[in-house]
Amino acid sequence: MRYLPLTEDDRARMLATIGVKSVDDLYVDVPQAARLKGLVDLPKAQGELAVERRMRALAEKNTPAGRTAFFLGAGAYRHHVPASVDHLIQRGEFLTSYTPYQPEIAQGTLQALYEFQTQVAELLGCEIANASMYDGSTACAEAALMAARATKRKRVIVSGGVHPHYIEATRTLCEAQGVEIVALAPAVDGEAEVMKHLDDTVAGVLVQSPNVFGTVTDLTPISDAAHAKGALLVATFTEAVSFGMVEPPGAMGADIVAGEGQSIGNSLNFGGPYVGLFATREKLVRSMPGRVAGETVDADGKRGFVLTLSTREQHIRREKATSNICTNAGLCTLAFTIHMTLLGQRGLSQLAELNHETACALADALAGVKGVELLTPRFFNEFAVRLPKGAQGVVDKLAGQNIVAGVAYSRLREGMDDVLIVAATETNTEDDIAKFAAALKGAL
Repeated sequence: MRYLPLTEDDRARMLATIGVKSVDDLYVDVPQAARLKGLVDLPKAQGELAVERRMRALAEKNTPAGRTAFFLGAGAYRHHVPASVDHLIQRGEFLTSYTPYQPEIAQGTLQALYEFQTQVAELLGCEIANASMYDGSTACAEAALMAARATKRKRVIVSGGVHPHYIEATRTLCEAQGVEIVALAPAVDGEAEVMKHLDDTVAGVLVQSPNVFGTVTDLTPISDAAHAKGALLVATFTEAVSFGMVEPPGAMGADIVAGEGQSIGNSLNFGGPYVGLFATREKLVRSMPGRVAGETVDADGKRGFVLTLSTREQHIRREKATSNICTNAGLCTLAFTIHMTLLGQRGLSQLAELNHETACALADALAGVKGVELLTPRFFNEFAVRLPKGAQGVVDKLAGQNIVAGVAYSRLREGMDDVLIVAATETNTEDDIAKFAAALKGAL
């Protein structure tokens, strides 16, 4: 039997106390279209064996990336994750540990976070990084809020190359706190457009490189223009592997760099959990959300680790908190750190080169299909093409041929219905590319 500890009288008193007539009144802010009408399409009760069969049948409707010719990108990338990564993160002391509320006791956890921060700061070209955030989109939103705090201004200009999901997450978080988000029209190669909107009221400009269309941009002129107006340059990204080849945003003058680390150590997992990377200049550390693990020595002179900075509301007075993110993505950060350690600087560069070479081969193959136009002028492992018909219909058609052809831009943001975003990584083979090009030719 279901455990229902409350009586009808208990519920009535609770509802009266909070001033509503029914439980349904608690959901008035949820649109009717999003509410479930009736029961879910499942039997009310089944035996364990029957439930296992039912759940297995449902799971088999999914198509794992490893069973297809897979060219999905736009914020989620298939990379090879060494078996040693999964083996190590499943050790009990890591797998079952939680946020260190008495942090100095958890020396292993703190050391892992310290190593993670060191890797992220070096990867992104910044002086300091925090102990991770939820994912790339919320890290991006926190970066925009940080720019507003640091400059005491209330407007952020967002380029048309930023991932639409990142824009929406940023708008949701920022506008609730009185920070205006001005998102420019979608542009394949338009990061520099933000400079036209700079004035003395702008807290920061938010750009992405490589952007959602795959375009790589030199951010240095944008940084110079922002600083001349007293604004900060906030750079986001979705593909962390790119910084094995592309100059990191911090090295081009970005004040805050925030994005997604899923590409390193973390598999796709049908959408999560992922890991947000966040780095900045040391002078801005007091405005940075999240936590910082630091290295020190104990009373006997032995190396040890501490929480150097804790700016979240569970550690300090709520009104002084810089973020309400309640935990770091601990296991995902550990996976990132292990994979980065296995790769090393040379390995990461080699991996990046392999990604770029594969993407170039894919671009050549698709550009050879009649009616296909390559839009992205400079790319790493992802680019956009224009098709002579609707991109979503082509994606759906190729899915029936066991090819995940990428993401139609119209799924991310209205407009540009004929634009398809595709990505290639080290997991794609020559046969995959040939199969994609042949199927695309047939679909067009």
